Amino acid sequence: MFDDELDPKTKKPAPKNLEPMSLDELTAYISELEAEIERTKVEIEKKQAHQDAASAFFKS
Repeated sequence: MFDDELDPKTKKPAPKNLEPMSLDELTAYISELEAEIERTKVEIEKKQAHQDAASAFFKS
C-alpha cells in the first residue's frame, strides 16, 4: 500500500549543539534519548499489532 502518503510530512529537527554541554548533561541527554527510543518502540509494537489484527480480520 501507500502508507507513506498518509503520513504527515514533518521537517527533521536540527541536531542539538552538544559542544556547550557538560559530561553530566551529555549523560542525561543520552538517558532522555534512550527513554524516547523505548517509548517509540512501544508505540511501533502497538501499531504493528493493530495493523496485524486488521489484516487478519480482512483476510478471513
